[in-house]
Amino acid sequence: MKKRDDVYAYLYGGNVYINLTNRCCNNCEFCLRNTGDGVGGSVLWLNREPTAEETVAAAGKLITPETKEMVFCGYGEPTYRVDEMVEVAKFAHSKGLKTRLNTNGLGSRINGCDITDKLVGNIDTVSVSLNEANAQAYDRVCHSIYGADAFEEMKKFAAACSAKGINTVMSVVDIIGEDAVKECEKIAKKCGAKLRVRRYEKKW
Repeated sequence: MKKRDDVYAYLYGGNVYINLTNRCCNNCEFCLRNTGDGVGGSVLWLNREPTAEETVAAAGKLITPETKEMVFCGYGEPTYRVDEMVEVAKFAHSKGLKTRLNTNGLGSRINGCDITDKLVGNIDTVSVSLNEANAQAYDRVCHSIYGADAFEEMKKFAAACSAKGINTVMSVVDIIGEDAVKECEKIAKKCGAKLRVRRYEKKW
């Protein structure tokens, strides 16, 4: 069988998306990883993780005068590669692009230290997957390797990003129900974040 090429950067919705890793500490039931191989025709399963230099080279080929944003959102949790992410974000800023991190909010737990200082000045917007309104529901849906601790860790991360001046958004999928969405609005407000309610996409 022919070995497929690794996709370190891809275009979606007019933005350049960065695929740094397939590793993730959660196994969310509604994750696109469970329903397909990629997004917008790009197969995102990696044979190996790229260096920052390889990622910059791949991303650089996709940037056009119309490109506005570089988004760290592949088939894994980008904060496993936080140092590489920061280097690529600096490249994006050098090209006049905004940067966004789509994350499960567990990067500080993953790295064993507070990573939010590394994001300041490099990541313009952090979008944290809140997913549910309480720890028990979150654990049932996200199946984190950190168990019941994950929910509080995620909220702590979002609050730290907001406190340091990073534009912070927390997101949920609409299938959790109206009552849960209302509770999530309260959580996001307490963390100093905005809430985004996303439509559930079964298949891309």
